[in-house]
Amino acid sequence: MAAERISSASAQMVGRAHQSVVQVRARGRGAGAGVIWDPNGLVLTNAHVIAGRPQASVVLRDGREFDAEVVKSGGGLDLALLRVEAGPGGLPALPVGDSDALRVGELVYAIGHPWGRLGAVTVGVVSGIGVAGGPGGRARYVQSDVSLAPGNSGGPLLNARGEVVGINAMIFGRLALSIPSNAASAWLAAARRPRPRLGVRVLSVEIPASLRSADAEIPEAGLMVAALEAGGSAERAGLLAGDVLLGVDGVTTGDVEALLDAIASAGDSVRLRLLRGGKISFVDVDLKAPGRAA
Repeated sequence: MAAERISSASAQMVGRAHQSVVQVRARGRGAGAGVIWDPNGLVLTNAHVIAGRPQASVVLRDGREFDAEVVKSGGGLDLALLRVEAGPGGLPALPVGDSDALRVGELVYAIGHPWGRLGAVTVGVVSGIGVAGGPGGRARYVQSDVSLAPGNSGGPLLNARGEVVGINAMIFGRLALSIPSNAASAWLAAARRPRPRLGVRVLSVEIPASLRSADAEIPEAGLMVAALEAGGSAERAGLLAGDVLLGVDGVTTGDVEALLDAIASAGDSVRLRLLRGGKISFVDVDLKAPGRAA
């Protein structure tokens, strides 16, 4: 009888969870899964599911399909945040559990769409909490023996109470690796904060050999400030048109992408290394001050 009660409770839990697991489709790619994280229309999935695309589509359990904006993707974890127009009443979000409370041997459930089988469920146990490396660095992962296949990526790992304790990300040998819910929550909190920006328009420039020969620390190329936004962070800090940006917080910024990445990962302030009047200078920029450039 006890086993029957456990089985019935699990079936009810999975039935409720199904409403919050979506299919994510990125144009030109196959489909993965996603989790409705917030009833106001925020959906969490894996970054590799959308593969850098700015838009995707989200299909709900009841067949409704929404165009989705990619709010943030990557940033050290294989996660992507999507936003859809939820409409009146919002969307059915899943409760989020405490992944730090997981224990080896605990029962967990994975829901996704492996090989196009919508809402397929697999069951396993937590086999460990480990650390895995990847292009974005090293991060903690929940290891379990739930069965994952293409189409499961981005779907939830649930505990027996139906709480999300992980986002299923990859297969490692015979183990499933899931991003812990606590790590996902912290990543999401950072994604919701306004992105820091300098408020400058820059152009890539080559630095004359005569300057480089006089100072070995001057690189071959930099980013020349062509214009500053009125009232922006850079203007308030005293940057001038014609300054050549060389680095941010010790990281070389030889191209626009490197500059954007450095500013996006910065805290409340940054130290810019720049070339002004043929000499290297340093300027501290406050990114949290009122009127920060967008």
